[in-house]
Amino acid sequence: MDYIVSGLPLAPFQSLFGLDETELRARGITRMTADAKPGYPCRITLEDAEPGETLLLLNWRHLDADSPYRGDGPIFVRESATATGELRNAIPEQQHSRLLSVRAYDTEGWMRDAEVAEGAELESLIERFFADPKVAFLHAHNARRGCYACRIERA
Repeated sequence: MDYIVSGLPLAPFQSLFGLDETELRARGITRMTADAKPGYPCRITLEDAEPGETLLLLNWRHLDADSPYRGDGPIFVRESATATGELRNAIPEQQHSRLLSVRAYDTEGWMRDAEVAEGAELESLIERFFADPKVAFLHAHNARRGCYACRIERA
């Protein structure tokens, strides 16, 4: 089964890049500098930041559905991001080494299934969840900290 893994769109974040600390704090956002790799996964590019790169830590509404599963949570975005990461029939490297919570949703934003698995098992979960024709898309989250990771759709 063909699928696409995509990061968040760049546009909603561009106006935040380069703001000073006071402006960021007023929006509930913190600027951080990566001090290790892995450790700071960018949700736009689907790549881990390199040590020394700056990122913004902010809250993001990852499921804007009129359902009980509507949700938001913390994410990192690299200030150097220039394009949304998108992979066809491939898993981003940043997901391979992480424990993931993968959630399957229908078109109305209702959860149809979910599983916790190592990133190396993500491809088999994608196939399993998309075998259900009522599943419209998947969200992967870091299972330990709960951060949104990426969206997966049928290609």
